Amino acid sequence: MNMQEAGERAEQMLDGMIGSIKPGVDVQRGPSSDPICTDFKNDSTGTGQITRRRHVMTIISEERRGSFLGVVERQWKREGYAITSVREHKEMPAMFATSPEGFRVTLQFGFKGQAHFSITSPCVTESEVTEPPRQPLDPSSPAAEGFPYIRSDFWSAETPAPIPSAR
Repeated sequence: MNMQEAGERAEQMLDGMIGSIKPGVDVQRGPSSDPICTDFKNDSTGTGQITRRRHVMTIISEERRGSFLGVVERQWKREGYAITSVREHKEMPAMFATSPEGFRVTLQFGFKGQAHFSITSPCVTESEVTEPPRQPLDPSSPAAEGFPYIRSDFWSAETPAPIPSAR
């Protein structure tokens, strides 16, 4: 696999993660990076890595962050990811995993409940990489006032998520 292929795979993985979240959330593609590979202990055949990011623009309330993490964790496990670490922090929890192909996957919460996904490829063959298109933010949108900015009746609610009934 080369860096371009790794970038495309990371984009597919991120799209799958975001698509598995119900009710849906709004996201913005974050900056990409393609550093020199520093993880030679796992795969000494490659010299480059790719990192792709998504920023969740929907406010995830403190009361719903555990549910959000749970939705993503279940999707990761269905895909065969191994959970490698969990940061149990009330305001800024995080979860880290590794995909079966060796991609390192992260979901972290930051300021005001903004969730961030990132995926870093294993070491791959260095190649040219095209940057995925990023939508510029509309200066008249609420985003100009800060992040996150989109309220959701479900994810932004300040009550614990309802427990689904067993039918």
